[in-house]
This record gives sequence, structure tokens and C-alpha cells, in this order.
Amino acid sequence: MAYGESRRHQAGPTGRCPRGAFDVNSQRAITIVGIPGSLRRESFNRQLLHAVSHELPPGLNLDVWNGLARIPAFNEDLEDGPVPEAVADLRSAIAQADAALIATPEYNGSIPGQLKNALDWASRPRGSAVLEGKPVATMSASPTPYGAAWAQESLRRVLTIIGAELVGSELAVPQAFQQFDAASRLIAPEFRQQCTGLIGELAARFDPAMTAA
Repeated sequence: MAYGESRRHQAGPTGRCPRGAFDVNSQRAITIVGIPGSLRRESFNRQLLHAVSHELPPGLNLDVWNGLARIPAFNEDLEDGPVPEAVADLRSAIAQADAALIATPEYNGSIPGQLKNALDWASRPRGSAVLEGKPVATMSASPTPYGAAWAQESLRRVLTIIGAELVGSELAVPQAFQQFDAASRLIAPEFRQQCTGLIGELAARFDPAMTAA
């Protein structure tokens, strides 16, 4: 299914990047849904997810979900009937992926309200929510010297309460305005290595022999 506003990083005519790690039991490619926490079209965190697409090990695919702006305010009164289309799209994107990668900016020391709103929708219904038990890694980029570390702390706390399986360490990119080249690739080798390591940990969640290339 093509997600309503999702975007797949691709390097070939199939629409799916032909690089990646394979699930050895099913011989299928592993899919990660990338969720940018910013509404800005050219946000640093959207660039960070794009940078990740350059570091994928063979057979692992990254689908970036771009429907955050369409998510309505969380309202329990809406849970008794069909949920809003954008919410259904988000839940489907997460459910169909093997894992999730969330890139968040930092607003006033925490995650953006719209990202928290989306996570609230994805945390329902309790007991069968799409994020419960889902392997999730987090990352952030910010023009500040701390790389939105406070926002990641808030994000990981929310994900823990929801019941997601946190994978890997935090990746925080500070002074983001000078960290990307014209193709939105990370310039500093240390951040590329951290990015590769984080993706490798997600891949290893499905096959312990897998490491990022």
C-alpha cells in the first residue's frame, strides 16, 4: 500500500531502494518507517532522515512518512467510530513497517506538539496499538550545541510509556546548519558512523548477523 503522503527513498526503477538487510527466515527486505517530527519542508530532521537513506545496509528500506501536518488533534470522542483518514494512514505506515525511526526537533526543551499528538493517536487503542512492541530508534538535529538532546529524552520517555521497544542509543546532531552537504548527506565522519551504527542496531534486531555497511 502506498501511504497517503509517504515518500520512499529509492535508487532504482522498482520504487524501493535495492540496498538493505534481508530477514533470513523469510528472505524479504526489512522496512523502516521514518517519521520526521517537524512540519517544515526543509527541516534539519527531514534532512537527517535523508542522510540515513545513504547509510542503509543491503536490503533494508526506508519509507519516510510525510503526513504529520494532516493529523488532527487527539480526541477520545473520535475513537468510537472510524478514525480520521490521516490517523489511519499513520497507523498503517507503522503497522506495515518492521521498525520505526523518529527524527525530532526541539521546541522549548521538548518534542513538537504535533509529533506528540501523532504519537498519542498511535498509542491507541491500548493493548493493540501499532507502536506497542514496535522496535523504534530515535534521532535529532538542531542548530543548538546540544542537538535537541532534551527533545530526544522526552521522546524516548513517551515511547517507553506507550510500550515501544527502544533500539540503540540516541543520535543527536548539533549545529545542524553546518552538518549537511548540498545533497543532505552528513559531512562529519563521526556522525555518519553514528548513523550507520544506529541503523545497524535496528537491522540486527531482525538478524543478529546484520551490521550496517
